[in-house]
Amino acid sequence: MAAITSTKQNGRWSAGVTPYAEMGYYRSDYEPKDTDILCAFRLVPQEGVDAIEAGAAIAGESSTATWTVVWTDRLTTFEHYQAKCYRVEPVPGTDQYIAYIAYDIDLFEEGSISNLTASIIGNVFGFKALKSLRLEDMRLPLHYVKTFQGPPFGTIMEREYLGKYGRPLLGATVKPKLGLSARNYGRVVYEALQGGLDFTKDDENVNSQPFMRWRDRFLYCMEAVNKASAQTGEIKGHYLNVTAATMEDMYERAEFAKELGSVIVMIDLVIGYTAIQSMAKWARKNGVLLHLHRAGHSTYTRQKTHGINFRVISKWMRLAGVDHIHAGTVVGKLEGDPNTVRGFYNTLRESKMDANPVEGLFFEQDWGSMPGVMPVASGGIHAGQMHQLIDYLGEDVVLQFGGGTIGHPDGIAQGATANRVALEAIIQARNEGRDYVNEGPEILAKAAKWSPALRKALSVWKDVTFEYTSTDTPDAVPTPTFV
Repeated sequence: MAAITSTKQNGRWSAGVTPYAEMGYYRSDYEPKDTDILCAFRLVPQEGVDAIEAGAAIAGESSTATWTVVWTDRLTTFEHYQAKCYRVEPVPGTDQYIAYIAYDIDLFEEGSISNLTASIIGNVFGFKALKSLRLEDMRLPLHYVKTFQGPPFGTIMEREYLGKYGRPLLGATVKPKLGLSARNYGRVVYEALQGGLDFTKDDENVNSQPFMRWRDRFLYCMEAVNKASAQTGEIKGHYLNVTAATMEDMYERAEFAKELGSVIVMIDLVIGYTAIQSMAKWARKNGVLLHLHRAGHSTYTRQKTHGINFRVISKWMRLAGVDHIHAGTVVGKLEGDPNTVRGFYNTLRESKMDANPVEGLFFEQDWGSMPGVMPVASGGIHAGQMHQLIDYLGEDVVLQFGGGTIGHPDGIAQGATANRVALEAIIQARNEGRDYVNEGPEILAKAAKWSPALRKALSVWKDVTFEYTSTDTPDAVPTPTFV
């Protein structure tokens, strides 16, 4: 783009190469319509490339433009279909810019994440004139939101379905996630659920390997779920991962899970947007909760200057229709700045939000009556962090302690009991109006006096933390390194 010469003096229809900004893809006077889809792109132009021209090029190449003037633009109302870059702002202290781009709603097929993403991220990320490009956020107009199914159940209906209120749900991933026989796998599920958890789960890469075929796993897991439910009087569940090579295989596995009475099935993000929407449609039709593991997301969500921010994936998955999605822990072993993660959680749960630079939210968002998604916190968390988890993540969340359950010195059931006791102690303190955040260690220590399971958990993991600087933080505020 640095080599493009202007043909402005000859008008838009001069043959040759015209800068994107001069073709109408940059409009500083454009006022976005209520029905426009808005995007915020973080870009770093190559040396000699003007930031406004770079923003205009993104708008052009993600809507109607190509590298040269084409006469077929005369055959349509091209201005209506042009995306418009309407603002480009430098990020202070960096070589980065935020380009704001508006897309007319007519550019997108109703109810299709695949079409939306093919337009917004389909081509522009390989543009030579850009050193890097990241999709930071989107404003999805209510008119467009209404064309999607959304979560099959949503947060409120899930609680009514399970009969569990007033606290986060507790879960655990079976460990080791690979290598167990189906019968031993089922033993882990039973002990964890009987000990006090609400859910256990397959991990992202548990499918149908030689050591444990999917049908055997489903049978032993559901035997464990039913036995634990009968003994505790609570509805329990295991996220049976139906991810497979083809849609036919996934439908077969999901149907079998439903026949066995499972309240929930699981899929991986890597199956793709069309497959996710198809499984969401199946889940709604069949009355089964749908859990989404965000497997693979960090390959494009973690870096500050290139890829897609996870808040965008959160919005796409709420539209696509999942009931659960892993969304960060803040205090665990995986990437998670406190303010950024809070923005993810609010994006998934709230009905309406204002722009909030502190949480990295560039736009307001109105979800109308679309149900909320239950965020899932997993990865390196334990009972000693319970007060922090509830403070950062709130009540409508699934707290999953894998190693923090199965690694308990007295066994899996005692690990589950430790987590349940810690949760209920902190929730009780919160409900009594106590300062449960600052008093958290004291509250847990007091509960541990009458709970040997919690006492052992605190003694083993009390000093375990994962203190690293986050790579993905909001631009608006300094971010603490340690939590």
